[in-house]
Amino acid sequence: MTISHKAIRSSGWKTDFLIGFPDGLFLLFFATQVIQVFPIEVQTFYTIHLCALIIGAVLVMISAFQANKGDLQHDSALLSDQERTKLQRLDINPRMIAHIEQEMEKDAHSWELMLEQEKVKESAFSRSRAIKSALMTGVFFLLGGILSLGPYLSNENFAAASPTSILLVFLGLTIFSFIKAKVTAQRPLPVILRYWLMGAGILAGAWILHKTIF
Repeated sequence: MTISHKAIRSSGWKTDFLIGFPDGLFLLFFATQVIQVFPIEVQTFYTIHLCALIIGAVLVMISAFQANKGDLQHDSALLSDQERTKLQRLDINPRMIAHIEQEMEKDAHSWELMLEQEKVKESAFSRSRAIKSALMTGVFFLLGGILSLGPYLSNENFAAASPTSILLVFLGLTIFSFIKAKVTAQRPLPVILRYWLMGAGILAGAWILHKTIF
């Protein structure tokens, strides 16, 4: 029987989008930029990337579900009996154990104040809501991945498809940055520049890898 406990939950599609979309986009962007220059068959190229896309989406969904599920261990700011026993077995004296517990209480109080200031709400675990969040995160992951991979699927001339993919990726990063800036109440330009630099870093990394291998 699942015990209901509190944790920070997904606030809806916005949270799922901010998590899933860039992960899918960057993963497939890096993979396509690296693998396209290898002498492999077109179908093999497609198979590798579609497998990466599906496996990545599954892993992201599992992570999103676990994040929504939370952890019973952190429901209490106090040491559990099991944790206290482990400390005692390490020959830690009672005064030190009491000090550790006091520090845990202080950290928990600071965490609660931060959540209150940021207007972040905690709620009890809901399996249906966690599954929905996981599925939405997976969908956005796939959307980001397809944005990177799409031009290669429509054009078997990978050298010609690459510039289109790069253009779509940076366009997607720009739109994503505007949405993230609005959701997180940040100025758009720094967010855009940060994600453009990440995209440029992937291109530079792929170029360096190609020079190293070939």
